[in-house]
Amino acid sequence: MNLSELIETYGYWVVLGGTLLEGESVLLLAGFAAYSGLLELHAVIAVATLGSFLGDQLWFLLGRMHGARLLARFPKYAARAARAEELLTKYDTPIILAVRFLYGLRMILPFTIGMSRIPTLRFQLLNFAGAVLWASSGAAAGYLFGNAIEAILGDIHRYEKYGLAFLIVAGLAWWWYGRRRKT
Repeated sequence: MNLSELIETYGYWVVLGGTLLEGESVLLLAGFAAYSGLLELHAVIAVATLGSFLGDQLWFLLGRMHGARLLARFPKYAARAARAEELLTKYDTPIILAVRFLYGLRMILPFTIGMSRIPTLRFQLLNFAGAVLWASSGAAAGYLFGNAIEAILGDIHRYEKYGLAFLIVAGLAWWWYGRRRKT
């Protein structure tokens, strides 16, 4: 089975799993794969929206049900939670909408929101709207990257593997940089 067949067979599952977590690089790759004809752009957006929505709902529910106990058990996250609470107090609606775009706070914010007094339904509605915005913009960025590469290089299918390799390396570098900044 070659790379194209793997993407066509398992691509949507990878998008779902990747977007349940932080998933920016997975989403960009999926947008590029959609440009290449391996995935359908609307389906990528729908699956990424679902994964992102469900991932943040999980963190929200963990915060709502076990927030204080988990922070007591893992005190190294208390400073991030305090910063998230500070932002949330000032800008609750924009923060909920933009949570996916705030690298480094992506998981702690929904958790902290769950610990707050924000009603669950309000969070769900804003979380869904934010997931749609994030999935649409991320998939579109990957798709436009494919379009730009083709405009520069011509026949993109000759360079498809290089473009995917570049995006994978860039995504891993971004992940590594983020992990390194946290320590």
